Amino acid sequence: MNGKKVLKKMFVLKYHPKNTFCVSPFTFRLNKVPLRLIMAHQIPDDGTLLPLMEEFYTIQGEGYHTGKAAYFIRLGGCDVGCHWCDVKESWDAELHALTAADTIAENASRFPSKAVVVTGGEPLIYNLDYLTNQLQEKGIKTFIETSGAYPLSGNWDWICLSPKKFKGPQESVASKAHELKVIVFNKSDFEWAEQHAKLVSPDCKLYLQPEWSKSKEMTPLIVEYVMNNPHWEISLQTHKYLNIP
Repeated sequence: MNGKKVLKKMFVLKYHPKNTFCVSPFTFRLNKVPLRLIMAHQIPDDGTLLPLMEEFYTIQGEGYHTGKAAYFIRLGGCDVGCHWCDVKESWDAELHALTAADTIAENASRFPSKAVVVTGGEPLIYNLDYLTNQLQEKGIKTFIETSGAYPLSGNWDWICLSPKKFKGPQESVASKAHELKVIVFNKSDFEWAEQHAKLVSPDCKLYLQPEWSKSKEMTPLIVEYVMNNPHWEISLQTHKYLNIP
């Protein structure tokens, strides 16, 4: 097997972070050891390749679009670092193989619902112009869930801003958000939510959502708060109650 054929074979194998040594941009072994693709991720600025953690067809479980079918695209990479994050495996982009945005868009087009939710990690770390253009050319609506910590890229039919205390949202995202979804972990988060409500447009939908591990404690407080402040609504993680992805 010549070197050219070996490299071609490597591109279809899953990335494994263990037992690696660095040779830029790729490393491979031939000494009777299974070939493993080693990525020192060099993500192109044009967003034609993205670190894809997972993609799946499901029911949107939170916020304004709760209950609607959608195709989820979860990108790896996040430096916001919420301690209560339920997808910490998404934080390290190096763990997730670079995938062609064309392939991602083609996969999404095979499902009945023509709506895609791009999430993470923190998806706005990357340039999402190319991916969203490819999706919209296929007649697919594009939604994003973001902390807003990075500048806005991509063409979006719906922007859900879910700000985090560890790295605040940028004005370019907050001002264009269609939905503000604040996770309530403790009582002080109500005041914090009101501060962020001042950053979004008057037409932006406002949601308070209990953090899952504190839901029994926080939900009654959220109910009372929304009754006294009806410009807010309640969002629940219904997909967890339904036991779906």
